[in-house]
Amino acid sequence: MVPAVRESSALAAAGSPLAVLKERLDILSKKLVRIALIVGLALSGAQAQTLKTLVNQPPDGIQITFQLTDGTILAQGNGASDWWRLTPDNTGSYVNGTWTQVASLPQGYVPDDFASAVLADGRVVITGGEYNNGNFALTNQGAIYDPKANTWTPLAPPKGWNYIGDSPSVVLPNGKFVVGNKLTKQMRELDPQTLTWTSLSSKGKSDFNAEEGWTLLPNGSILTADVKDAPNSEIYAPPAKEWVSAGSTIVDLHSPSPFGCIHYGPVGKLCYYPPGEIGPQILRPDGTVFVTGSYTSNNGPGNTAIYDSLTGKWAVGPVFPNGDNAGDSFAVLLTNGNVLVEGDSGTSYEFDGTHLTPGPKTYGSLMLLPTGEVLVGGGTTSTYTSSGTYQTSWAPAVTTCPPTITRGSTYAISGTQFNGLSQAAAFGDELQTATNYPLVRITNKATNHVFYARTHDHSTMGVATGTESVSTNFDVPPTMETGASALVVVANGIPSAVVNVTVQ
Repeated sequence: MVPAVRESSALAAAGSPLAVLKERLDILSKKLVRIALIVGLALSGAQAQTLKTLVNQPPDGIQITFQLTDGTILAQGNGASDWWRLTPDNTGSYVNGTWTQVASLPQGYVPDDFASAVLADGRVVITGGEYNNGNFALTNQGAIYDPKANTWTPLAPPKGWNYIGDSPSVVLPNGKFVVGNKLTKQMRELDPQTLTWTSLSSKGKSDFNAEEGWTLLPNGSILTADVKDAPNSEIYAPPAKEWVSAGSTIVDLHSPSPFGCIHYGPVGKLCYYPPGEIGPQILRPDGTVFVTGSYTSNNGPGNTAIYDSLTGKWAVGPVFPNGDNAGDSFAVLLTNGNVLVEGDSGTSYEFDGTHLTPGPKTYGSLMLLPTGEVLVGGGTTSTYTSSGTYQTSWAPAVTTCPPTITRGSTYAISGTQFNGLSQAAAFGDELQTATNYPLVRITNKATNHVFYARTHDHSTMGVATGTESVSTNFDVPPTMETGASALVVVANGIPSAVVNVTVQ
């Protein structure tokens, strides 16, 4: 079940009217994909979207996926504690890829709807969970996955945080992982090297963090559209350690909650009063953030709004067609500059900077692959491809790379825009699967076989870094074929120009 279904089940147990429960289920039980085309991008021919079913389906389905820095995909199965890895075939195809089971989470931690990220060292962090082992718990458990060791290590919560639940989070340009307390205005910062939490000032925050999504802007600050205090928006600048208003979103983007107290804690003595839902928000190559809304107070269609990070001004976006909305839904930035968002009806949409265009039916999680395709989880797992392509100015550029590399060795590589122009992924609040980090793909020229070199210790996790020199390290696979090869750095599915290397 999707998060809305599980929450509704918890509310039913707390005594909510069945009619209201049914209404909630009808509105929030499905997911949709939508794409937005960048303003001024010339597309060849009519827009087209294609779904390809994976030849090998995940053994336990997919709840959420992460792009690991070695080119493989980490997926949480429907059992919640089980995790799987998708490896592309030797041509780089994920459609023809294979699944292998990896280590399970620590005993007792079976979370749904948590805060998460891929860290700069290549590990994956998850913390909290709205549900644990199927129960509405707002758990404060956490864990870190090391792909090299294939191990999950328990992660202690911030001191004093007995509950985390489905909280907003983001990785700052300096690599620190920041989480907002769902039930308060508090923020904590995790140092990935020491795994210690530090308190951050939340001065100026107008409401608690529940159901909000956080978007990293090019200047390193965080944008959020408030849910409880809608239609207000806010920006957090890490150097100032303060939230300031970013103005009204003009239209209401949040859905009012029809529910009262949701019981949790010891013997259910504590109450959580949900503020409603909102949709995902995505930074686009032109510097605007496309923010999607949940259904309106009269159960009407969801609104959208556009924030210009260059001018600091909001504009009204298109209303979802056919009464649809994107409450608690996934979205990704496509390589053509469009945003793909899942609406609650299951219809996919493309946003071209002006219009929302319906596409094929899709359900489940979305994640941008290094091929430029989108992996669509839930139900039948498939890949989504849209028409159009990226502008060359959006691509990473390599400035220094060793001309000869040896299997099993580690090398530094530098250039510009290694992290792409956006985090490129968002949910309404939790389940963050950002891909703003570099991958290194090496293709043997004789066999055309594709290999990914694991990247780690990126110099920055910022987005849209422009002409700033950035770098990462990559490990040449010990099993890689030798000889003349073509190397590219990939960020958010967009490759750099080829760099010729010799593998020995």
